[in-house]
Amino acid sequence: MSSHNATASCQSTSPQRTPSRNPASSLRTLPGLGVSALSLPIALGVGDSTWTTLAPPPSIYDSRDAPWLCAGWPAPMIRPLITKFQFILGFSLVAAAFPYALRAQLVRESTAPPQQKTLPKQESQDAASAQTPPGKKRLSQEVQLTGEESWIDTTIDIQAGEHVLITATGKLRYADAKDDNGPDGLPRGFKDLLRVLPFNEAGRGTLIGRIGDKDTAQPFVIGARHDVLAPVSGRLSIGVNQTDNDTGDGNYAVRIEVYSPEGGAARAVAGQVSSLPGIDNNLFSKLPRRVGDKEGNSGDMVNFLILGSEAAMQRVFTTAGWVKVDADVKDTILHGIIGGLSKESYLTMPMSQLYLFGRPQDYGWAHAEPISVVRSRNHLRIWKAPFQVKGESLWVGAATHDIGFERDQRNDGITHKIDPDIDLERDYVEKTLTSTGLVTEITHFLPDNPMKEAKTATGGTFHSNGQVLILKLDESSADSNPK
Repeated sequence: MSSHNATASCQSTSPQRTPSRNPASSLRTLPGLGVSALSLPIALGVGDSTWTTLAPPPSIYDSRDAPWLCAGWPAPMIRPLITKFQFILGFSLVAAAFPYALRAQLVRESTAPPQQKTLPKQESQDAASAQTPPGKKRLSQEVQLTGEESWIDTTIDIQAGEHVLITATGKLRYADAKDDNGPDGLPRGFKDLLRVLPFNEAGRGTLIGRIGDKDTAQPFVIGARHDVLAPVSGRLSIGVNQTDNDTGDGNYAVRIEVYSPEGGAARAVAGQVSSLPGIDNNLFSKLPRRVGDKEGNSGDMVNFLILGSEAAMQRVFTTAGWVKVDADVKDTILHGIIGGLSKESYLTMPMSQLYLFGRPQDYGWAHAEPISVVRSRNHLRIWKAPFQVKGESLWVGAATHDIGFERDQRNDGITHKIDPDIDLERDYVEKTLTSTGLVTEITHFLPDNPMKEAKTATGGTFHSNGQVLILKLDESSADSNPK
């Protein structure tokens, strides 16, 4: 049917029709739209007014518009409203179906202390460009980073407490992007929910950095300019916030300036000590050596202790990139369904409840690379002890590394198989947490009658040298209102 015939048909069936003042009531009668609630976005956009139907120019509208014209919609509004309606409907359905996926990617627990009030953009940039880090400049170097390189080693060793001022210029262009982007990266969009970036909170193409071991150090955003106070000593690497199989054309010119700490002495963090006050066999006589399941079957070995407040404990784990596992089973199931959307949703896959001090874990934390996490994940459970050590809160933990699946000997079901060398996971906890600069003292304690070999609650075996890791946390910057 031509547009002219469509108009004629509309006029012939209701030659004197005046549309309702409520466009939503007309929308509910349109072909193919049977959900009355969907009329709300349209009604809000149209307003409360009365109009008459006008015949559209034949070259603009066709037979697909006939139902809308007959329903009393003015011709100039038809196509734009259809486009907006389709977008709103699609986005609403995704948001309703996967609310936790959107939150997992776009809202993450804070890993930094509250920031001061943000200045207007131009004022902030001017202030930043004029400010020089404290201390004496000990090194200045320029490097080139192309869009084909995810990470490069700058060959610069940074000392804890040094300021590292990094500035960058240049452009990258991704084949599927509409525009070039600079070191601040592309604005995050809906498609970013489908990407797993090294730093998920920043946009694709953003200049990022890290200090320390590539397997444990957490990346940070650099952008066009960033003054980093090194929390720990280590090698500085810089990279582009993109997936391994994603490349952009172009390059960034990066200038790196390193300023020695005021006074010239490097900051002392994570010092190894031979002992800590209150950590002795008397303490371990009050601590269960193993956790258990609800039926009382003995499970994982207690292999680390943390001294510090709850706020400091949460801060060190989130800063180190560990993700808090869902306590709600329904949340866990939903995250498992939509696990392809974010690293965080992968990590929050099921972690069974185990018991210590007569109750399930107070916190569950997971740390892993996505994709392989279904079968391989670093995870731990932690309980607050019902007593303190020298006036400090004591957190008792059991950490294991999932490396695959095995038969659960209790019920013939399938469960995760842990790496039998659980000392490797204990050491992994130490490396990740000390990389934050929020650990002040470290020691290892070998209690009387150490546990060196046993079976888990599911029937698997593990072995250890029997030592327990003890970490004392820095309380100076702990958030007073942890989430």
